[in-house]
Amino acid sequence: MSNALAFALPTNLSVGTFDTYLNAVAQTPTLSHEQERKLALRYRDEGDLEAAKELVMSNLRFVVHVARGYSGYGLPLPDIIQEGNVGLMKAVKRFDPDVGVRLVTFAVHWIRAEIHEYVIKNWRIVKIATTKAQRKLFFNLRKSKNNLGWLSHDEAKAVANDLGVDLKTVYEMEKRMDSSDMAFDMPHDEPSEESTYAFPVSYLEQHNSDPADLLENEQWQGYEENMLSEAMAELDERSLDILNSRWLSEEKATLHDLAARYNVSAERIRQLEKNAMNKLKAAFVLEA
Repeated sequence: MSNALAFALPTNLSVGTFDTYLNAVAQTPTLSHEQERKLALRYRDEGDLEAAKELVMSNLRFVVHVARGYSGYGLPLPDIIQEGNVGLMKAVKRFDPDVGVRLVTFAVHWIRAEIHEYVIKNWRIVKIATTKAQRKLFFNLRKSKNNLGWLSHDEAKAVANDLGVDLKTVYEMEKRMDSSDMAFDMPHDEPSEESTYAFPVSYLEQHNSDPADLLENEQWQGYEENMLSEAMAELDERSLDILNSRWLSEEKATLHDLAARYNVSAERIRQLEKNAMNKLKAAFVLEA
């Protein structure tokens, strides 16, 4: 959406001015097909922003009409209308008057798309639909749930076939929609102490989250890593290579591999490895 069209979007739909906004929108004159076409041509061919503004303003009442259909989601109607207005502005930018359809016919897709995105993001604390199939199911299932309880197998299968999604996806979305958000902490006005166990704060405790312990563990790990580096630096080149090849490489070498590399027996490599490990252990003992 072009930033140049931002002026056409009502920026204040607060509760105090919402009725005023609805009245103003209802009184805005509608355009005839020919008037709409002339304005669309001026915007498309000449970049006339006043023409674009008039196209937007004359169709705001249609956005209100579409937005009222989403009032059952428990979200503020002014916010739903605001999102629908964004969709209308996107439609105006992409509208081709030569196709021969009215702007509202073209714009309804963009208006609903913006409203759907807003509803899905804000209906619950946790986003309920993340895939295309889930988004499609969310709105279709919610309409069905007004008349049905839990879907029977045949009903769920029919929904899956109609929408072209897996049956498992239908059941998963139905379960998500029947769940509800839960506060992490107990409300301050909760009267019963027994009810505190129903809130996650009472049982989702992280026992290793003390900042002092975390800092101490982090510092100690760094201290041990430094000691190990210093101890390995004291080893001779062959012993260091044996330890690296045997313990620190992604493709670990066998005793026979190293025996062939240094032209000694596998038993000699094992002795060199053991001596190197003992030197490292001794360095840790001395530091401790």
